[in-house]
Amino acid sequence: MSPRRPSAQKEKSADSIKFLGTAGARFVMIKQLRASGGLWMRANNTNVIVDPGPGSIVRCASARPKLDPTKLDAIILTHRHLDHSNDVNVMIEAMTEGGFKKRGTLFAPADALEQDSLVLHHTRSSVGSIELLKEKTDYKAGSFSFSAGIRNSHPVETYGITFVMNNKKVALIGDTSLTPPLLEFYKGFDVVILNVVFYEPRPAVQHLSFDDAKEIISVLKPPTAILTHFGMTMLAAKPHYLIEGLNRQFGAHTKVIAASDGMTFSP
Repeated sequence: MSPRRPSAQKEKSADSIKFLGTAGARFVMIKQLRASGGLWMRANNTNVIVDPGPGSIVRCASARPKLDPTKLDAIILTHRHLDHSNDVNVMIEAMTEGGFKKRGTLFAPADALEQDSLVLHHTRSSVGSIELLKEKTDYKAGSFSFSAGIRNSHPVETYGITFVMNNKKVALIGDTSLTPPLLEFYKGFDVVILNVVFYEPRPAVQHLSFDDAKEIISVLKPPTAILTHFGMTMLAAKPHYLIEGLNRQFGAHTKVIAASDGMTFSP
């Protein structure tokens, strides 16, 4: 008897987010205390990488099972800081099979393309298309649809992204300080991914702190919240220990997860 083919429902359940790295900001990235490879998303038979920071292509090769960057359909840069974008050119090379196949889409804010020549011109020419991210705008890559969120409060042009995976509404809020519009815009999502760089608040630096994360979870009440993109002070405070307290506090409405390098999450 030949093996039964997986049902459509089973194929759909394979849609997932893989955390190729959970490093936040400069020093965790420089020391590689956590990897900085970004997020690999598979949704609706489309492969997308978000924020391929330093070592992204290495993390693809070491993933289990391995991830093949020549199968990418799109690259999304939430912003141009190096911990989010350093490997963008090598991932474009992979997506376009060394530049020999003009394919795939690069999504990025305007200043990632207009300042500092972040994306090299010879790799731009091999991409199927380049689209500028703008707030509250819808996009499509293959059969995967997503939207840019409101513009984040960050030193460079930065956007979160929102999308649907396995019939669940997912928001990656990204690098930002906490603002009232953010708490309003991201209401109603099933999964909220938060970049939590600092353990204690640092108001002069536009990144979320652990206290900010608690406030966001308290207001938004998503069924699932994932903390990632940890800076030095968050690592020192041990994220997996910190979420025990959050789950005691918010367990009635939110399951809180501390992401780890290589973790796969399926909403």
